[in-house]
Amino acid sequence: MKKSDGKSQTPLLLQVAEVKVKYHSNLTTTSHLRVSISSDAENIFRMNWSGDMELVEEFNVLFLNRANYVKGIFRLSRGGITGTVADPRILFATALKGLAVGIIVAHNHPSGSTKPSSQDIELTRRLKEGGKLIDIQLIDHIILAPHSGFYSFADEGIL
Repeated sequence: MKKSDGKSQTPLLLQVAEVKVKYHSNLTTTSHLRVSISSDAENIFRMNWSGDMELVEEFNVLFLNRANYVKGIFRLSRGGITGTVADPRILFATALKGLAVGIIVAHNHPSGSTKPSSQDIELTRRLKEGGKLIDIQLIDHIILAPHSGFYSFADEGIL
């Protein structure tokens, strides 16, 4: 760089925040739950869901290893009665930090309907394609009804 008087000026170093990545599991490999079928994932999600499934829409993610053992669960977002924001960037950043190779996502419909909306279908497509870029497989997207019942994109052949 040159100043207006023609002399060189040393550029200032850019100041940035430090980012740390850490994964630590308190569980032994044998104590992790395994997902073999969609109802396994449904049960794990229901055990870990907040208590107001019929009031507020929520979006959660299971992080899995190569053998579909659960490494962790993450509450990505909570919204209102008719929706919540599921930001793929935050989802995949967290999945990478957790060393996941597969994910199962789930959200609830407070209305009780398990039918996917056009937004649900589009988000599923985006998550599947985004995961391919970083080698994290979207195994399923589950829609939960408040008291019982669920819809599995994988079971319906959409994934």
